[in-house]
Amino acid sequence: MKRLTLILAILFSAGCMLTISAAQKKNKEKVATSSEKALVVYFSATGNTARLAKQLAEKHNADIYRIIPATKYSKADLDWRNSKSRSSLEMTNDRARPSMKGNVKHMEKYNTIYLGYPIWWGIAPRIINTFIDANPGLKGKTIIPFATAGSSTIDKSVEDLRATYPNLTIKDGIKITH
Repeated sequence: MKRLTLILAILFSAGCMLTISAAQKKNKEKVATSSEKALVVYFSATGNTARLAKQLAEKHNADIYRIIPATKYSKADLDWRNSKSRSSLEMTNDRARPSMKGNVKHMEKYNTIYLGYPIWWGIAPRIINTFIDANPGLKGKTIIPFATAGSSTIDKSVEDLRATYPNLTIKDGIKITH
């Protein structure tokens, strides 16, 4: 059983990297050049986005920063079928800004920001808005969203981020199916 789990994990990682590579080849303008300094910023509630963020950071020799909610999401918080769950309440309120711990130091040294998140209700979790709101230094940087999702596309989340933050340069996103 452990061997099967290991094989599946390796296949999943390889598939994710192939998907990321294919998406980047298709959209070469999205990838940071070697003279630019990149930062991979991500929020991951269950670990899927974290794995991909680490692979992306390694591939692009980028620094990495994890968005950590001030209060960790429990399994009950993430129950999208419960309209009273924490995530449901946040996602139905476009003004919700869940608190986060810490922030990026020295944002000015980065040209490209890879911004990763799971797709919740078709868009980025509200903690991504918290992060963007807390970082006015994102203006003038190239932001490349990447997202994990089972069946949703990344397109609606990118459109939502562009509409909410029209002064930021947000490129088309990269979606990884998990």
